[in-house]
Amino acid sequence: MDLTKHSVERIIPAWKWLKKYNTQDFKSDFLASVIVLAMLVPQGMAYAMIAGLPPIMGLYASIIPMIAYALIGGSTTLSIGPVALISMMTFATLQPLYEVGSPVYIQAAYLLAVMVGIISFLLGLFRFGFLIRLISHPVIKSFIIASAVLIALGQIKFILNIPLQSSNLIEFFTSLAQYISLYDLASLSLGLASILALIYLPQLLKIPAFSNHQKLMQFVQKALPLCLVLFSILLVQSFDLTAYGIKTVGEIPSGLPPIQMPYWTWDMVKILLPGAVMIAMVSFVESISIAQATAFQSRSNLNSNQELVALGVANFGAGISGAFPVTGSLSRTVVNADAGAKTPMAGVLSSLLIIVVSLYFTSLFEYLPLGVLAATIIVSIWKLVEIKPFIAAWKYSKADGLAMALTFLGVLCIDITTGLMVGIISTFVLLLWRISRPHIAVIGLVEGTQHFRNISRHQVITSKRLVSVRIDENLSFLNANTLKEFIISEVSQHDELQHVVINCSSISNIDYSALETLEEMNSELSKLNIQLHLSEVKGPVMDRLNSTNWIQHLTGKIYLTHFQAVYELDPHFSENKSSFA
Repeated sequence: MDLTKHSVERIIPAWKWLKKYNTQDFKSDFLASVIVLAMLVPQGMAYAMIAGLPPIMGLYASIIPMIAYALIGGSTTLSIGPVALISMMTFATLQPLYEVGSPVYIQAAYLLAVMVGIISFLLGLFRFGFLIRLISHPVIKSFIIASAVLIALGQIKFILNIPLQSSNLIEFFTSLAQYISLYDLASLSLGLASILALIYLPQLLKIPAFSNHQKLMQFVQKALPLCLVLFSILLVQSFDLTAYGIKTVGEIPSGLPPIQMPYWTWDMVKILLPGAVMIAMVSFVESISIAQATAFQSRSNLNSNQELVALGVANFGAGISGAFPVTGSLSRTVVNADAGAKTPMAGVLSSLLIIVVSLYFTSLFEYLPLGVLAATIIVSIWKLVEIKPFIAAWKYSKADGLAMALTFLGVLCIDITTGLMVGIISTFVLLLWRISRPHIAVIGLVEGTQHFRNISRHQVITSKRLVSVRIDENLSFLNANTLKEFIISEVSQHDELQHVVINCSSISNIDYSALETLEEMNSELSKLNIQLHLSEVKGPVMDRLNSTNWIQHLTGKIYLTHFQAVYELDPHFSENKSSFA
């Protein structure tokens, strides 16, 4: 019986919290779902626009995906649905292939979501989640910042009511110079007024006069985008602003799309596959980062592979229900947690409320100005644009700083997918470069201790009879010759040298090429009557060395500790003078 329960919980993690669900949990979850709904309606429609899709698809993307994640996912508060970055990547994948907004473009968006779902599901099922984490955090951070810039710039066409291209900065500024003279003053005025309202009204609500209604004011702040949307609809209808050039969302079909597999061909799958893989990678990294943060706060467990499976099912559900790729939303997750959500039921309730909106209230948004939706995107996304991460990365690591810069420039100057590929490739190139140039130090004994430190940094005791070398990296074909060249240089500077001791405390692996290099060093040093020794070799490394006959050919010994090595090889070691280079 326990085994059966355990199996059910592994397949459907929701069973854990459903067994203990109560009325108090429902009240908390329902309140949180209403607050999230206030954000989700305008956000979902706006993010669908970013993807080049009908706004209603943003609502569809918030129904089945959230229900699927609630059943299979591990986070209690993660809000799954449309987000700006994945919407931008969807647009970047589809726009070069199909006419934006056309039936085949929409079908391709459905298929893309299904493919992202299948890729994520399979990676999670076969426990290959670690592959997706090969993207470094600095590259992801730079990618998000650069994408935020492009997303914000892409909304300016709705503010100015002119056709602008925003795949990269070159296209944007070229089209802006071409069409700027055709801007619409009414659209610009409404857009700027909306941006100012979204920026300054939250500050106004924090003044002491509203302190007695703190909870109400917090709700109003979270619902401000929805309030602005409803107010702009009322404004357009009351004063017939469409006659002045204000463009609106237009007619939105009510009801729900049928659940069915999208149209597909093998040719479509092949051309969409690279974009689907990239979206799956970024989607998982973004989602797991948010889920881990909330799991850490609630001290709950989170399985990366299970999250991949859940994200895969959510995206598959999006594709068969008339939506596009989805992932975890940071803003809605934070609001969901702050609003008091106790379980994933809050996401299910939000989905049910979205169904009600889709069935009965879509006609309400017919007069929603596109400029207002664009303003909500610009204000929410621009918060992600910051320069500090670049400065901090460059100060800490020039390699990470360079990878961030290349990613940023690649996204802005080429396109969003190529920019990410540039970042990933540059990360690996710089990683290989760093491994090939490891930190190698001559070490000496800190007087009065058994600790050895770099002679260029500390006052230490050394010996003329031996040189101690420490390499702070695994030994591989990339860096073995670097170690060999370093030891040759040291040997050439010490005429009385009898022993070379390699401290292996930082070595967790020695590949076959490095082993052959060690054999060469051992042979060449023996011709100079110098013995080669190893110290502090880790167990797994020792096991591999024991499986070869190299140890039998080693001219020196393998010591348990470096302290033991130097005192056995030079009994008068402690009598030597301290050195400080």
